[in-house]
Amino acid sequence: MIYQKSKGIEQNTSEEAVPIYLKMTLTIREAAAYSNIGINKLDSMLRAPNCPFLLFVGTRKLVKRKEFEQFIRETLVI
Repeated sequence: MIYQKSKGIEQNTSEEAVPIYLKMTLTIREAAAYSNIGINKLDSMLRAPNCPFLLFVGTRKLVKRKEFEQFIRETLVI
């Protein structure tokens, strides 16, 4: 594990990041890589009213991974 000191604060810069399939929420880029759906298409899906897998953290949009997986399982055409 590698630690980097920045302004007196230790930060973990380890490459042991949490794998996407274990995260509860994903960024749009992570969701795009995970699902092989384009970023623009995902963004338009997240703008749809009552999107079941959208989570706002402040103004930041995140994708709820399990709900997103369920949506993909049940949807034939995107």
